[in-house]
Amino acid sequence: MIQKMRTVAVVVLAGMSILLTGCVSTQSGANEQGKVMVEPVMPDYKLEITLAKLNEILSSAELTDEQRARFHYDRGVIYDSVGLRILSRIDFHQALKLQPNLADAYNFIGIYYTQEGEFESAYEAFDAVLELSPDYDYAFLNRGIALYYGERNRLAVEDMESFYSLDQKDGYRALWLYLTESEVDVEQAKIRLEYNRTQLTPNAWSNELVDFYLGKKSRDQVFAAAKEGLSHPNEYAERLCEAYFYIAKIAQQQGDNSDAANYFRLALATNIYDFVEHRYARIELAKINAKLYAEESANKSH
Repeated sequence: MIQKMRTVAVVVLAGMSILLTGCVSTQSGANEQGKVMVEPVMPDYKLEITLAKLNEILSSAELTDEQRARFHYDRGVIYDSVGLRILSRIDFHQALKLQPNLADAYNFIGIYYTQEGEFESAYEAFDAVLELSPDYDYAFLNRGIALYYGERNRLAVEDMESFYSLDQKDGYRALWLYLTESEVDVEQAKIRLEYNRTQLTPNAWSNELVDFYLGKKSRDQVFAAAKEGLSHPNEYAERLCEAYFYIAKIAQQQGDNSDAANYFRLALATNIYDFVEHRYARIELAKINAKLYAEESANKSH
């Protein structure tokens, strides 16, 4: 099964449960554009229960530094998944104080630095991840994204090459390689994507997005495909989050900033906070708004 482009590591609840027992017995056509086609995802009540248990453990249980670090990390992941970034960041820093070799926590902190535009700090965080865990493939993705937004495009391509090479059947990896390569040479990037499409896992949802980039599928076809073969309640919202983001990137590439901004807003409206596409839709929207404001100001001055 192709892994979604979440930047989170899965919370290790199995280990936690052992301790818990011991410590705490858009419609079709033109009208579809600009319309949210699914209700924003709301936090699962199970996460609230887990948070309550984690809070109780961290405040009352006798734990080793390693155990306490892991619980801070697990709680940070949950905070992140519901969009509480400040609380999650506090937990990740606390986890690193207790366990300085926790690569997963450095990975999250690097993501937050990227979202805040503190690119040098982001590079350092991801370097730390790869120093601690050289096979941590998502650190290549996340550092590549930081380099991409930091406009260090050739270095970004190198990281995306590394990320892509570790699973050439994954359409999301092919898309991010294309996005970074297109900043260097858009024609060569498209030729490469054409070839990479032949390597992808058949019938994967991400293939629809790749086909859209190659001009083989329309927006309507992408949105129709998003409704097919769903296996869990939030999957439609997750697919829409991805579709909105990647469609926005093409609109942006074509110079239609208004259309792109609209789709980035829709990606944010899904509330899939822990998806790469949701994380960076906010950066993209800020960049577009700044550009539109500068253009408006320039027009007024004339």
